[in-house]
Amino acid sequence: MFSVLLSVYQKEQAEYLRQCLDSLSGQTLPPDEIVLVKDGPLTPELDCVIDEYARKHPEMKVVALPQNRGLGCALNEGLKHCSFSLVARMDTDDIAKPERFEKQIRVFTEHPEVDVCSAWIEEFYEDTSRVVSVKKLPELHPEILRYARKRCPVNHPATVFRKEKVLEAGGYPPIPMYEDYGLWVRMLARGCHFYNLPESVLYFRTSPDTFKRRGGWEYVKKEINLLNYMREIGFISTPVFCQNVAIRLVVRLMPNSIRGFIYKHLLRK
Repeated sequence: MFSVLLSVYQKEQAEYLRQCLDSLSGQTLPPDEIVLVKDGPLTPELDCVIDEYARKHPEMKVVALPQNRGLGCALNEGLKHCSFSLVARMDTDDIAKPERFEKQIRVFTEHPEVDVCSAWIEEFYEDTSRVVSVKKLPELHPEILRYARKRCPVNHPATVFRKEKVLEAGGYPPIPMYEDYGLWVRMLARGCHFYNLPESVLYFRTSPDTFKRRGGWEYVKKEINLLNYMREIGFISTPVFCQNVAIRLVVRLMPNSIRGFIYKHLLRK
């Protein structure tokens, strides 16, 4: 038995949320519980989709926060309402493939040592027929551990984890934009076991503007904040910290067209 944890806020689109929820109900292994956190007041259109889905699906719990608190805080609150040990994450504008949960839950059944299981994702524009890249990750724990010192080791929207292990690590830390990466390195530092399925289980919605948002000094500051956190908990050394800062400075401050090429052709498959 497992829960699915989602968070939605007012800037998201109702049609994307509907597609996301439909992909959950179309699973070969349906979730036993869906916990949807409303991160502050929503638009009437979003509320309409949520109300409609909740009427049809009694397994859905809606947790309403009076104010927008950000993804990390919303997910930490949602975790309190998840009834089962296994929790699957999902973003409310993405689309899960029909066998996603069947494949990932099987990993935990066959490999009880696994605490976090993610997978590859396919990034798409507008509809799933327009896949522009596949975000692949290392499969086995030793490779994931090495990879995590320089890049995020899992695809957050395609992750299933053991709730108790996340809570033991302190939940999502207050690191804006990098709450998930901060959580993963904290769990890895505590000895949690990770595994990534070597196949895509989810369509991840993106746009040509995505790479533009991944540049500039504000982005650099947030990344340095994350790297400082990784150094403070002993996950990376000072030399690795300096190396990461230097590389990220170059990438974040280069022209958008060059950064886009690097992401799509060098950092994706």
